[in-house]
Amino acid sequence: MRGLFFCIFAPVMAHLRLAEIRDVLKQNWGYDTFRPLQEDIILSVLDGKDTLALLPTGGGKSICFQVPALAMQGLCLVISPLIALMKDQVAHLREKGVKSAAIYTGMTASEVEDALSNAMFDPEFRFLYVSPERLQTNTFQTAVKRMPVKMIAVDEAHCISQWGYDFRPPYLQIAAVRKLFPEAPVLALTATATPDVVKDIQFRLGFKQENVFQKSFKRDNLIYFVVKEDDKQGRMLRIMERYPGTGIVYVRNRRRTAETAEFLRKHGIAADFYHAGLDTRERDRRQNEWMTGKTRVIVATNAFGMGIDKPDVRFVVHIDLPDSLEAYFQEAGRGGRDGKPSVAILLYDEYDLRQLKRNFTLSFPPIEKVREVYHDLCQHYYIEMGTGQNRMFPFYIHEHAPRVGMDPVQYFNALKLLEQAGWLVLSEHLRDQSQIHFKMTDEQLRQFETQHPDMEDFVTLLLRSYGGVFTQYVHIDERIIARRADLSNEEVVEKLRMLHNHQVVSYQQESNIPLLIFALNRQDERYLYLNPEVYENRKQRARERVESVRQYVTSGDLCRSQSLLRYFGEMNSSPCGGCDVCLSRRKTREQSDMRELIRQEARKMIQENQKDRKHLFERLSLKYEEKMVEEVLRWMSDNGEI
Repeated sequence: MRGLFFCIFAPVMAHLRLAEIRDVLKQNWGYDTFRPLQEDIILSVLDGKDTLALLPTGGGKSICFQVPALAMQGLCLVISPLIALMKDQVAHLREKGVKSAAIYTGMTASEVEDALSNAMFDPEFRFLYVSPERLQTNTFQTAVKRMPVKMIAVDEAHCISQWGYDFRPPYLQIAAVRKLFPEAPVLALTATATPDVVKDIQFRLGFKQENVFQKSFKRDNLIYFVVKEDDKQGRMLRIMERYPGTGIVYVRNRRRTAETAEFLRKHGIAADFYHAGLDTRERDRRQNEWMTGKTRVIVATNAFGMGIDKPDVRFVVHIDLPDSLEAYFQEAGRGGRDGKPSVAILLYDEYDLRQLKRNFTLSFPPIEKVREVYHDLCQHYYIEMGTGQNRMFPFYIHEHAPRVGMDPVQYFNALKLLEQAGWLVLSEHLRDQSQIHFKMTDEQLRQFETQHPDMEDFVTLLLRSYGGVFTQYVHIDERIIARRADLSNEEVVEKLRMLHNHQVVSYQQESNIPLLIFALNRQDERYLYLNPEVYENRKQRARERVESVRQYVTSGDLCRSQSLLRYFGEMNSSPCGGCDVCLSRRKTREQSDMRELIRQEARKMIQENQKDRKHLFERLSLKYEEKMVEEVLRWMSDNGEI
């Protein structure tokens, strides 16, 4: 009887659960149906199973954890390294009325305290986004034990694997956090992972059993081309003439973004550039103008693209070689998300191949040089032995590299090795958009306004313009406030600072300061441990990734799509039929068929006693291309057929 009950009950429950998650999707996103695999992934999580989801760029990864989290009671802890993406998703969730917050390196203690407090004590609080570095702090480790965590989502999950192309040591802390919540399922998400990395992700996250949902990485509408080209700028212009619509051009460094965008503008193409060195408002402006079509082409470093879902990108051009096929696949994959035909074109020359090798060499400075960099940083920032943990400092690499006689690229990679060993953390910026949080109670605020009547209208304007400012930090725009208050930007900033000084609000003004954070107390650099075995292992993996890029661009034997898919473990894909390799093969095959047709017709003419070679050439050239006829007749003569 019990078995019969289960047979009847299980399908009914599954149907109710399916109806529930579809209702969540409809209410919050307006969609009637899920994309392929999304439904299966969500149901796996709701069944309490640890789940790894491999979805291509633009495959709708956020819905895979947001829907089940909204369908269950409690808090979803989301771990992501992408600050801009975290803030964007939190903003969208709040617009839907879902209480959420993000914590990342560079926030003030007050901001962090508010977010942690809400996550611990507000039963309606649903999402807490944290950067992986945050997991290591005592404050977070103490607070998280008191949170009602029912699900853990790990974005960019490949970062947990030492064999991946973007390993980040703080991700290793996730295993310790999940032990606090043994019943909470983990959903790991990534767009790029080789078979080795897929296994390593599940091992590092302590999956109870292997459970992978993988959508094929194949993009039928995206055609890949590799072109060896000395005149890259000329070829780039011809690409844009041939393929109308919006596009992205990826380059290696910031200087080249500006130069390339200027070149395109001089040739009548609406272009702009984007890199992490621009301030936040400028990045947002340029991105928005590209998203809305005011700018046709954005020229960018790899800082551009994460979390950007513009569907109608018709071409993605790389004019510098990427360091890995994982990076290339992700960047190229930003084309054609609307399912319409698009191209990804990689231009290279011999210099690029030499530069690829040089960059690899610079990526692994000698361990003694890494220790020298660490010593120099400690001396420069006056960090004494046994102190310094969690201290952060403004950091500009071009001021530091010359002191130890290193190329900035090599110096940066020395920092990355120190970061991977857990000694330092690099952060792109201290803070993005300005934000405020009212600290006073209603009664205290009325007293303040009585004492400062000249501020009453300004305070009222703030309260009317921004909701939720008493419970959490809210992003503001001083320019909008200035227009509403009929003040200058400078006057608005002055008033906000005055309110901050009187502890009416906490005002965090926009800033874009690169940061260096000491993750651990200072050690004598002579005993600074950098595991040589791990160092050599990573170096070998990096060498293999570089070699994969070199083989991809120089080999013309395998369809470009097949080549990329095999790198990610899909061994049985079919040729795309449209890439440069497939087109070359088709042309060769067609020419071979044509030559055989000419040969058969020539043999027929010979059988009819038309054996004079000149006569054969004249007759056949009336019907076929002269050059091909000449080649066939020469071959026949060489082989005794004429």
